[in-house]
Amino acid sequence: MKSRRFACAVLTLILICSLALTGCGKQNDLTGITVTYVTSPLNVPSIVEKNHGIFAENMKKLGIETVQYSELTSGADQTQALASGDIQFLYCVGATSVILSAANGADIRIISMYSRSPEAFCLFSNDSSIDTPEALRGKTIAGPQGTILHELLVAYLAGGGMTLADVNFINTSIPDAMAALAGGSVDCALLAGAAAYNTKAAGAHLVTNGKGLVEATICCATTQKFYDGHKDVVKAFLEAQQAVLDYVKEHEDDALQEAADTLDLDIQAVRDMYAYYDFDMTIRDSDITAMTSTMQFMLDNGMIENPVDINGLVIR
Repeated sequence: MKSRRFACAVLTLILICSLALTGCGKQNDLTGITVTYVTSPLNVPSIVEKNHGIFAENMKKLGIETVQYSELTSGADQTQALASGDIQFLYCVGATSVILSAANGADIRIISMYSRSPEAFCLFSNDSSIDTPEALRGKTIAGPQGTILHELLVAYLAGGGMTLADVNFINTSIPDAMAALAGGSVDCALLAGAAAYNTKAAGAHLVTNGKGLVEATICCATTQKFYDGHKDVVKAFLEAQQAVLDYVKEHEDDALQEAADTLDLDIQAVRDMYAYYDFDMTIRDSDITAMTSTMQFMLDNGMIENPVDINGLVIR
């Protein structure tokens, strides 16, 4: 009898140890992840990362065999895909999109910064006499609503004691705004990236850029649910993001050439535009302040109904 009890106890102990070892040996339950891949306006880190497979290299250490890329560029589409679980990481999403998603009750968290580039966001006109906010009164201005460019226009007008009610603002895409300005159907256009560079090169008058008006903060994000369940994967993502930035710093000429090839741009244009970008991934106090200002802009303009606590969105 005692021997039978002893044998049962040994078998039970072996089973418990086996289960424990199985749990310890399993790093995570993921076989693959999906991240966004957005190349415009000048997302050098994204281009370099994909070309060199840096995310994939880091994820393999955790047993994650595949890294897939989603080329969703709309902030609304990106945040919706994140919320549904189709995408695990937003590698380049505007602060406006993050705030709007959070304001609508979605699970979204900022885990790092992607870039800041206020000087890459511009307001152009073919009329060189338009050089103050007051000069915009009654003018027709084209650009994408609910974006950094929209925020830039509102901030510039506010400097002259004006609002959007004092101008004729038309909601268009950047390419359509660029074409409308070139065709003379609008007085001004809100442009960014290559569109802004090419418009300036064509001789258009720069009314203002975002310097001193907006920080143009772009983030990297995941969900609280994914973070809680896969802290090791989030850590590996952040380590890979830093590795990308280290590569770009050490091989800048090669990185910028890769961007020029991918975006079909002249290398000198890429070099000129790259000077406007700060790709440091650290979440600074100034980023929190800038995003809080963006949130207030969205609240004041009826884009969100309730304030959002930016600090509450950040995982540091």
